[in-house]
Amino acid sequence: MTVSSPYADALGRIPVRTSEFAVLGGVTRYWDYGDLHADTTIVVVHGFRGDHHGLEPVVANLHGVRVISPDLPGFGASDPLGEVAHDIDGYASWLRAFVRGLGIEGRFVILGHSFGSIVVSAALAARDAADAPAPLEPSAVILVNPIGAPALEGPRGVFTRLAIFYYWAASVLPERLGYWLLRNGLIVRVMSMTMAKTKRKALRRWIHDQHDRYFSAFSDRRVVLEAFRASVSHNVAEYAPLIPEPTLLVAAEKDDITPVSAQRRLQTLFPDARLVVIPGVGHLIHYETPAEAARAIEEFLAVSAT
Repeated sequence: MTVSSPYADALGRIPVRTSEFAVLGGVTRYWDYGDLHADTTIVVVHGFRGDHHGLEPVVANLHGVRVISPDLPGFGASDPLGEVAHDIDGYASWLRAFVRGLGIEGRFVILGHSFGSIVVSAALAARDAADAPAPLEPSAVILVNPIGAPALEGPRGVFTRLAIFYYWAASVLPERLGYWLLRNGLIVRVMSMTMAKTKRKALRRWIHDQHDRYFSAFSDRRVVLEAFRASVSHNVAEYAPLIPEPTLLVAAEKDDITPVSAQRRLQTLFPDARLVVIPGVGHLIHYETPAEAARAIEEFLAVSAT
């Protein structure tokens, strides 16, 4: 049964194009929303086990900007990386090469959600690395639901430990059985029910439907296991002092992964960062409160442009 999106009408009014090109040994596919000639282009990086669909509700609520949204390598419609591992260094190298390949003109802004916040931060912090001859140079940085502290230290560190055990089990089982475990619908639904904070039944049904549809769209077991290890082994705080660009942190009052207290500490690590906390929502800002996130982004972009 198809569950209609509460954001379909707004998204339907935005022009969208699809394209692809090879990056580090695999084809990256991406979706290009809005006016090609907009003054500002935002490249957005989604979270772990997601794809470009996850950030579409935020895209639907942004105005007057161009948004480029790739599927991370090995997830959604993008091929795995062929030349590097699916770890933080590998994804950071991919992101720098991907942005370079886009040839963006005008104002360039970069946004990362959840795991994407780590990838973006690592890519920016490595601007002086030997393998970064053309470093990312955005005019501003936006991190939504940033992973601002070690995952095991979050309010539900026990769930992170369970997740570590889950992915470990998937790695040691015979490949076919491990693959089944990773795509088990019941486990995906429990995760979705745990993360959703909204009391609106229709919205909860749609969130669960999105996770059912897209949370298991990964290419193979190796990719998802490498990416999971990367997601729990690093956090934005490691890279924050090396990111001088104006930065917006869009955090959630009820985030089970990084609490507001940790987000406030994270803010102090950046040379120039502001923090917006959206009340009543957890780690699914992009699904539950995309309009509020978009409003914070637009206000930040207006201020940082002056």
